[in-house]
Amino acid sequence: MTLQEKPQLTQLGHHVEQPATPAEAILETFANPHPNRNYVVRLTAPEFTSLCPVTGQPDFACIIVDYVPQNSLVESKSFKLFLGSFRNWRTFQEDCTVYIHNRLQEATQPQFLRVVALWYARGGITIDVTIQSGALPPQCTPLPLGRTAYRGGRD
Repeated sequence: MTLQEKPQLTQLGHHVEQPATPAEAILETFANPHPNRNYVVRLTAPEFTSLCPVTGQPDFACIIVDYVPQNSLVESKSFKLFLGSFRNWRTFQEDCTVYIHNRLQEATQPQFLRVVALWYARGGITIDVTIQSGALPPQCTPLPLGRTAYRGGRD
């Protein structure tokens, strides 16, 4: 498939300014080329940042999204721009994680959606947040959530 066949994609292949806020970000989707097959899609963003709503200090996380599409998939450039829009947004880590889930749910209406945010330690405490919706089809197995593999650190 080419961009010419996908006129609804306005960001892929074009210069697009970084959205100022997550609410301004547009999550674009495209038709699932295999709607009769169940499969798991994983999106991983190991360098996610947002701001603490109290101190304004940056919070860093690895965001892992697993979903089983129905009729549409999220376009990865729009997803990247969406995540980048959090860079100057003040929010608590839990709220941020749920917001990402809700926007992806709204945009793609997947059979199954899990968003995991592995937040790096601040003040000596890590906060890891998981939210999931829908049912994982029995024949689908998401990749393991091995913390070491995604953070590049030690066990």
